[in-house]
Amino acid sequence: MTVYEIKKNMTATSVKAIALGFALTLGGCGIFGGNDAVSNIEAAEEVYQIGVNAYLWRASLDTLSFMPMKSADHNGGVILTEWKVNPGDNTERTKVDIIILGRKLTADSLQVTVHRQMNSGNGWMDEAPRPGASIQISKAILMQARLLRRNNAPIR
Repeated sequence: MTVYEIKKNMTATSVKAIALGFALTLGGCGIFGGNDAVSNIEAAEEVYQIGVNAYLWRASLDTLSFMPMKSADHNGGVILTEWKVNPGDNTERTKVDIIILGRKLTADSLQVTVHRQMNSGNGWMDEAPRPGASIQISKAILMQARLLRRNNAPIR
């Protein structure tokens, strides 16, 4: 059978099926966008159902889940906690304010402020937060956010 006879015997649907199969094969090899894992992860970060980076938002809520929440505004990226009394020392209490500044998953997109008060018998007095407290909370949030992103990355 010659090529001419093969073409003559093909129906329109079989031509479409072959063309579709060919297009799908080329689409998977990368010349039409492919499966670049890095671009898929970056693309996932660009999809916002809320006003800020979703990974930072979720990680911030998870990290501060032990503290009572005063307010959480996902459009503005602001999380404010209530005062939490230290279970080991009832004369000390702490609260945390988090502001998510950007849409990228970077340390620059996160601002953590820790407030601390001590009760000296005359009421609660402001004190300096423990050294490195805001840095430790920031690191915990960033680590959790990266784990969330990794767990949501496409499987190759």
